[in-house]
Amino acid sequence: MTRLVLRHGLGLLRASHPEPAVAVTTVTVLLAVGVGHRPAGALAVGAAVLASQLAVGWTNDWLDAGRDAVAGRADKPVATGAVRRDPVGVAGVLAALATPVLALISNATAAACLTAALVSALLYNWPLKRTPLSVLPYMISFAALPAFIVLALPGAPAPPAWLVVAGALLGGGAHFANVLPDLDDDARTGVRGLPHRLGAAGSRLAAMALLLTATLVLVLGPPGPPGWVGWAALATAAVVLPAGWYVSRAAQRRGSRSVGAFRAVMLVAVVDVLLLVLGGRVV
Repeated sequence: MTRLVLRHGLGLLRASHPEPAVAVTTVTVLLAVGVGHRPAGALAVGAAVLASQLAVGWTNDWLDAGRDAVAGRADKPVATGAVRRDPVGVAGVLAALATPVLALISNATAAACLTAALVSALLYNWPLKRTPLSVLPYMISFAALPAFIVLALPGAPAPPAWLVVAGALLGGGAHFANVLPDLDDDARTGVRGLPHRLGAAGSRLAAMALLLTATLVLVLGPPGPPGWVGWAALATAAVVLPAGWYVSRAAQRRGSRSVGAFRAVMLVAVVDVLLLVLGGRVV
């Protein structure tokens, strides 16, 4: 019995998309520190964002259970039977309900912003994933994330435009990179988002352009001249992104699935946030 509970618990955890959830939450906490949150405030902001990430991950696997099974996705616990579909759906609903409640610890304006980001992400799961507008939820949700972090500060200052723009660009890049490993499986199951219409080569170029532009905005956007940290971050992005694409393409040639491009995206996002934290020039 204990083994069964543990197996289903691990399956539920895997269905939450833990890697991007942890990465986005870590980025959130780092940025919260960078904009001036005290430890309690940074943890409150991180908890709300983690709940939203879990909600998106669980609802994604709940909605895609049948499609993942048809595609033979061995990395999807619902499709492999490691966890039943119903508990994943219930967990997603509970996490979605918890998101605005946790965000209200900061203030109502910040809670409204994060709730809008969550709704946008859920709309990606259904129905926008299958349309040419698939990139919009990513851009909206990633733009709203830094806005939420700034709005959660005491006094709720307006988030700077360059920070919101950089978030939107990072989100767009993340979308193209995240879909790359699944293009063939998606095509077999009727998913035709914008990356599928551009193809693998077009999606790689779009992701690289968006992420490099986002890094450039983060280097040049804050007041004052950029320092060596900013230029180092830009150089890192210029090296890491092509390396991630190379790993993904090599894996595809071997007929295996790779998340190298998505990991490169998340690494660049962390580098960008470290740039903000070390530079201390957000608000």
